[in-house]
Amino acid sequence: MTAELADLLAITEAALWHGFAVFLRVGAMVALMPAFGETSVPMRVKLTAILAFVFIISPAVTPPELTPTTGNLFWLTLSETLAGLLLGLGLRMFVFALQAAGAIAAQSTSLSQILGAAAAEPMPAIGYVLMLGGLALALMAGLHVKAAQMVILSYDLLPMGRFPSGATLSNWGLGQVRRAFSLAFTLAAPFVILSLLYNLALGAINKAMPQLMVAFVGAPVITAGGLFLLCLSAPIILRVWLQALDIFLAQPFAVPP
Repeated sequence: MTAELADLLAITEAALWHGFAVFLRVGAMVALMPAFGETSVPMRVKLTAILAFVFIISPAVTPPELTPTTGNLFWLTLSETLAGLLLGLGLRMFVFALQAAGAIAAQSTSLSQILGAAAAEPMPAIGYVLMLGGLALALMAGLHVKAAQMVILSYDLLPMGRFPSGATLSNWGLGQVRRAFSLAFTLAAPFVILSLLYNLALGAINKAMPQLMVAFVGAPVITAGGLFLLCLSAPIILRVWLQALDIFLAQPFAVPP
C-alpha cells in the first residue's frame, strides 16, 4: 500500500511539474493573444482559457527533462515565459496591422475623428471596426484550435527549457514588425488610392473654377466615398488578413521575406 501511494505521489508530482511547464508558455501567450488577451476580457475568463489550453496541449508535449528544483524552476520560468511572449507578440502584431491599416484608411478619407474613443485604446472608427471584425472572423475560423496546434509545434522549434539565440530572436522580431507594417499598408491600399484620386480631381476642379470652394463640396464626397469603400472592401481586407494569420499560425518562427 505504501509503495503504491509513493508511486501515485511520484506520478502526480511529475504531472504537476509537466502541467506547470506548459502553463508558463501558454499563460504568457494568452496574455497577448488576440481575442483571449484583450483588456475587456475578465481575468477569470483568461485563466479558464489558459487551463483549457494546458489540458489540451500537455498530453501532446514531452515532459521537461529538468527535475523540480529551485534552480530549474527559475530557469524554466524564464525560458517558457519568453517563448510564450514571443508567440503572443507574433499574434498581437496582426491586431496591430489591422489597427494601423484602419488609421491609414481613416487619415486618407477624413474619418479619423469619428468614434475615436469608442475602444479602450483610442483609435479611428475604421480601425475599431476592422479589429472587431478580424477578431470575430479569427474565432469563427478556429483561432483557439490553431493556437493550440501552434503551441504544440513550437516545442519542436523551441524546446522546453531552452533560450533562443540573440541573432535568431532579433531577426525574427524584425521580420514580424516588417510583415505587420507591410500587411497594414496592403490592407489600406484601396483607401490610399481613393484619397489620391480624390485629391487629384479636387485640384483639377479648383484649377478650372478658382471661385468654387471645393473644400466644402469635396469633404462630404470623400467621407461618403470612404464609408462606401469600407463596405465593399472590408470582406476582402479581412480575408487577406485571415490568410496571413493562418500562415503565421502554421509557421510561427519562420522569418518573413
